[in-house]
Amino acid sequence: MKKFLLPILAGSISLALSAASFAGDSEDGKNVVMNDLKTGESIGSVMVSDYDDDGVVFTPNLSGLTPGIHGFHIHQNGDCSGAMKDGKNVLGGAAGGHYDPENTDKHSVPWSEEGHEGDLPTLYVDKDGKATQPVFAPELELDDIEGRAIMIHAGGDNYSDSPKALGGGGERVACGVIAD
Repeated sequence: MKKFLLPILAGSISLALSAASFAGDSEDGKNVVMNDLKTGESIGSVMVSDYDDDGVVFTPNLSGLTPGIHGFHIHQNGDCSGAMKDGKNVLGGAAGGHYDPENTDKHSVPWSEEGHEGDLPTLYVDKDGKATQPVFAPELELDDIEGRAIMIHAGGDNYSDSPKALGGGGERVACGVIAD
């Protein structure tokens, strides 16, 4: 029963948070500029804030993205530059893999303690290419993710390593670093 209630709870919290205002700089949050990895141009920002010691809220104000659902994660390194992998330059590759301080080596749902702590709820982009709906990550604390990268992937996220690793989100399309 608990497995079924957690997704409902997380979704309800996200809906409740969308009614609240988290925009602008605050002493409790970080405004992260997000850049398109192909052009280097800014696509907007994501406000990252602690939420009553219960997790972290990510409030996007983004545009120019492909409509639909996108994989949205915290990556290990605070570096959005490219890196070589298997002889190819991977955009945003220097950010490394998903933030996984417990070394679970498992992609999972954002409310699980059994997967990467950097696994976030998917990012919703509307038909106009804008993302403004906040998402909530109950397993994170802002202090733990400062200095790390936020990554947006081209495709969605199935919160599993099957049939494709890391939720199947595919290439990295936008990145920003959470300032220390």
